[in-house]
Amino acid sequence: MMFRFIFVCLCSLATVSLSSAGDWPEFLGPGGSAHSVEVVPTNWDDANHLAWKVDLPGGGSSSPIVVGDRVIVTCYVAGDDTTKRQVLSFDKNSGEQLWAVDFPVDYREDGYQGYITEHGYASNTPVTDGQNVFVFLGKGGVHCLDLNGQTLWSVDVGKESSNRRWGSAASLVLFENLVIVNAAEESKSIFALDKGTGKEVWRQEAGMLELTYGTPRIVPTEGGESELVISVPGEIWSLNPATGKLKWFAESPMTGNVTPSVIVDGDTVYSFGGYRASGSIAVRAGGDDDVTDSHVRWTNRSSSYVATPLLHEKKLYWIDDRGIAYCTSADDGEVIYRERVNNLESGRPVYASPVLIGDYIYVVTRRSGTLVYRPGDSFRPIAQNIFESDKTDFNASPAVSEQKLYLRSDQSLYCIAEGK
Repeated sequence: MMFRFIFVCLCSLATVSLSSAGDWPEFLGPGGSAHSVEVVPTNWDDANHLAWKVDLPGGGSSSPIVVGDRVIVTCYVAGDDTTKRQVLSFDKNSGEQLWAVDFPVDYREDGYQGYITEHGYASNTPVTDGQNVFVFLGKGGVHCLDLNGQTLWSVDVGKESSNRRWGSAASLVLFENLVIVNAAEESKSIFALDKGTGKEVWRQEAGMLELTYGTPRIVPTEGGESELVISVPGEIWSLNPATGKLKWFAESPMTGNVTPSVIVDGDTVYSFGGYRASGSIAVRAGGDDDVTDSHVRWTNRSSSYVATPLLHEKKLYWIDDRGIAYCTSADDGEVIYRERVNNLESGRPVYASPVLIGDYIYVVTRRSGTLVYRPGDSFRPIAQNIFESDKTDFNASPAVSEQKLYLRSDQSLYCIAEGK
């Protein structure tokens, strides 16, 4: 397959992230690693280990992030008189709402049908540098807010729709002074925006970006350089994150829509996805142009359709959207176990990605609680934690900060902690 895009412009200046050690600053935590050394409860319900709960004004599949003493989350609110997306901030210890900022939907959204009914209109997780918060609202644009809820800038990145009209999904990432936006659904483009002003620094347009829903990742390489890696239908691309120029690409077995984000381990990049979970791949970063023959370490048919697998001690873990728990080898992609999870509702029971917290893997299911199990060569869940009072969807992956676990549903935001 041939890489095709248009280079638009370039520029970059370095800044330093101000995020603190206790922050959960982006989708799947620091660097997207989905790992936390903290310890949180393994069992909870409506009456036990629930530190606080607040009802949200609307639904969303975006994950909460934590910055300082604040939990920030986005929602989609549909009312009789107005429809809007909303960014909300809560005190992470008490659940007190600190502020809410409205972004009215004054444009034509895709109809509430098909896969959009599965995840809604607020699916993109914010990112923070410890000083400001950056939110991507799909056709509603990218916005920068300070920690007091003041909007500093807003940028439109497109209002298109894919042929399938599956809605927006990718989350933002930061690189030096840049906010990286996968706006494949909105404009078949990847943008880099200046953090301070929102000004477009570079943009890459490509027809092959259609049906690309994963979050890009930054890969450090030998020599101190970095790569921006993203998985698209049929290929993996590496771009120079400062300029947007293509560094290398490799053919992949993932055909059709690619939803999971790439996974980074040193100089190795893992990718999963494709229509009906068509495959997985491991690629060594670095190189130039087509590295399919020189840098692809393995390909395999095992895959995840929605969730981004968790890499831990040379094994990859996930529960797919059909309710099957997987563990595969990071050395060759071969299946170590594949087991159906009991006591899950029918349909598509899991959208959230797994997170390793302390010694346990936590997987939020959509309507059947949060599963907790140990990593290893067999699937042995030790807990399935359900809020009986909440029958709405839990599509978001969890956040962790200072021994507290944060979950969100279409109904509520929850804080789980010991001693409660």
